[in-house]
Amino acid sequence: MNAAVRAVVRMGIYVKAKVYFVYEGYQGMVDGGDNIVEVSWESVSSILQVGGTVIGSARCKSFRTREGRLQAAYNLVQRGITNLCVIGGDGSLTGANLFREEWSGLLEELAQKGQIDEEAVKKYAYLNIVGMVGSIDNDFCGTDMTIGTDSALHRIIEVVDAIMTTAQSHQRTFVLEVMGRHCGYLALVSALACGADWVFIPEYPPEEGWEDSMCVKLSENRARKKRLNIIIVAEGAIDCHNKPITSEKVKDLVVQRLGFDTRVTILGHVQRGGTPSAFDRILASRMGVEAVLALLEATPATPACVVSLSGNQAVRLPLMECVQMTQEVQKAMDEGRFVEAVRLRGRSFENNLNTYKLLSHKKPDAELPKTNFNVAVLNVGAPAAGMNAAVRAAVRVGITEGHKMFAVIDGFEGFARGKIKEISWGDVGGWTGQGGSILGTKRTLPAKYLEKIADQMRTNNINALMVIGGFEAYESCLQLHEARSRFEEFCIPICVLPATISNNVPGTDFSIGADTALNAIVETCDRIKQSASGPKLRVFIIETMGGYCGYLANMGALAAGADAAYIFEEQFDIRELQANVEHLTEKMKTSIQRGLVLRNENCNENYTTDFIYQLYSEEGKGVFDCRKNVLGHMQQGGAPSPFDRNFGTKISAKAMQWISKKLKETYRKGKVFANTDDSVCLLGMRRRNLVFQPVAELKTETDFVHRIPKEQWWLKLRPLMKILAKYKTSYDVSDSGQLEHVAMHSPKEAETGAI
Repeated sequence: MNAAVRAVVRMGIYVKAKVYFVYEGYQGMVDGGDNIVEVSWESVSSILQVGGTVIGSARCKSFRTREGRLQAAYNLVQRGITNLCVIGGDGSLTGANLFREEWSGLLEELAQKGQIDEEAVKKYAYLNIVGMVGSIDNDFCGTDMTIGTDSALHRIIEVVDAIMTTAQSHQRTFVLEVMGRHCGYLALVSALACGADWVFIPEYPPEEGWEDSMCVKLSENRARKKRLNIIIVAEGAIDCHNKPITSEKVKDLVVQRLGFDTRVTILGHVQRGGTPSAFDRILASRMGVEAVLALLEATPATPACVVSLSGNQAVRLPLMECVQMTQEVQKAMDEGRFVEAVRLRGRSFENNLNTYKLLSHKKPDAELPKTNFNVAVLNVGAPAAGMNAAVRAAVRVGITEGHKMFAVIDGFEGFARGKIKEISWGDVGGWTGQGGSILGTKRTLPAKYLEKIADQMRTNNINALMVIGGFEAYESCLQLHEARSRFEEFCIPICVLPATISNNVPGTDFSIGADTALNAIVETCDRIKQSASGPKLRVFIIETMGGYCGYLANMGALAAGADAAYIFEEQFDIRELQANVEHLTEKMKTSIQRGLVLRNENCNENYTTDFIYQLYSEEGKGVFDCRKNVLGHMQQGGAPSPFDRNFGTKISAKAMQWISKKLKETYRKGKVFANTDDSVCLLGMRRRNLVFQPVAELKTETDFVHRIPKEQWWLKLRPLMKILAKYKTSYDVSDSGQLEHVAMHSPKEAETGAI
């Protein structure tokens, strides 16, 4: 929430508005006095990395009464406030909408009582409201992610990872209870991200007789030598008769039926706390700026709206449509219409549920179809967190579809040497949380080994290929595509999944691994900033990875609250460096104590990190001193973030289904033959959708010399970073959200769907 508060304040000041804090939620609005305070630029300095909210939040009984709202209206009019930005859940937003509807009536009543004059009634005739959804449950319809959800998932996954090591040692079953009274999002996504054995959520109660099927599954897993079982229970979990399923009930069941050593862990308010994740900071900053733009453009005729995220796109939706749909879900659940409830939750939720069902339960061999197709999976390029989650999903979906799955060790080099083996369902158990690449990965491109690779494909009868990796993976598949005229073995369906911390692959907004790297950068920046507390004024120059792609530097700067980010995509000269130094020096003369400057490793061959460090040191003499830090390979390592585990799992499952479809289409006269452009595709996320794009068509979008896409969506967020760092710049509003309606999607859409 603090990132959103900061963005609203700074964007508000940037557009020359007066900005006020209302402390303690609606209670502060009703009480007035010192609870409503005008704020300045510096008021929101250094709050980006703080959890919770600096302006406080409180449930308020008096605001539910007309008298309370009358008093609140009086307090706002006294200060000339007619634009409200509300960050909260559906209760807070419904209250705000009611307040707006009653506004003119409230002013008239105040005038009748003689508390305000007729002039004020005319001047402040309309109240504009924009909502941002801050809720860790992600229970608000119309938005893919609410502010706080990703951070809550980070807390849950940290706990699950820690529990997994102890459970492995002791051969235990753990029952984990996570928050979500009315919404199973946290439980479902954390189950997907850690490969839990069973999950209980309110929207999808287990079928009659679930006790037996769960115990059978747990004992089968033990028989397969799996040392731990994890069961995740949402606090609002119910059975199909609407009776609660508690974590204690699940534990007792496992102990009585199976005699397994079982422990319960209730996470509780741990999930609400801690430092916000990089994703949440960027989301909240984007939403905060969007909220101010929406208020500026609001007219008495536009309905109160919420700003939210659909895929990677900022959108505005009518507040009451979202609230009504959120209430519809609850109604559907109360009436036992659970299929409907899942559908109303939206594409993203439905996708998560379908993927979880696909990956968690292995059908008996006798029930699996037999296609006689062999599909190989390999990693290419540098390691990226989340690669293993993608391999696991590919293997399991492939087996479910009836294929024989093969793993290639050490990329195309390993392929040429015949390092290829069949891989089973159980082999990939527990892979989602592992960092790096378990299969091993190399940057080597296939061009110099084409003959040997073709031989291995013939020997092992490989009918399709899934390549998971960065720019090299994309280039490799281009080479295989171009070599088809010489080698018939490459005339098979091939799919590339983008996985690189640099996020420099054309055809996709996000790559597997970039979110984990971004979190590593932001965490380090937070620590570095903390090291400078005290009377000393200090500026830190931090170098990030990314090759020629400035994604990590730019987004890291946005999430860490940096003053500048130097990137290759936006050329800069000595005059700009000079202006940045002067800007920082001016800032340091106020109450600001430290500065942060990020530099992409290849942004300029002459203005190196050392050069920039020396320049800032010299020019800042007498005002601040300087330190530099090269982050290096720590950005590549670590356990994958919840976003990367999920993104990897979901796009990989989708890619495998595409491969199956292509195999059926191209199977003629006893063999697979695919030689069209659309049989070598890259699966990427483009704005709101996941799209399969032929690699041959992506060539025109690629700068091969610098290994980056020619156009990159995140460059539109550059001005946002500069505005939040107090630069005068023009903000392109062409990409800001237009008011849309909440779309009801058909079941078919869930398949094309969002992340």
